[in-house]
Amino acid sequence: MPVPTDIAGLAALSICESLLLALNDRNILPEKEIVGILQDAAAAHNAAPGRDQADMHKAVAALINGILAGGNSVRRR
Repeated sequence: MPVPTDIAGLAALSICESLLLALNDRNILPEKEIVGILQDAAAAHNAAPGRDQADMHKAVAALINGILAGGNSVRRR
């Protein structure tokens, strides 16, 4: 049975957030680098105004920016 896209996307998001936390906890990537990764990911979607599915790209960028604002992927020290 195929997995619906939204479920696969949420699973991928959870895995990526866990990986970012683990990389920071193990002092492999500092908070600044993790924040930069998330900013780059959001910017990639913000830079897509003329593409198909522009609303989807805006929503993805907003979600990533929300993660940044909430600090979900970085344990603030």
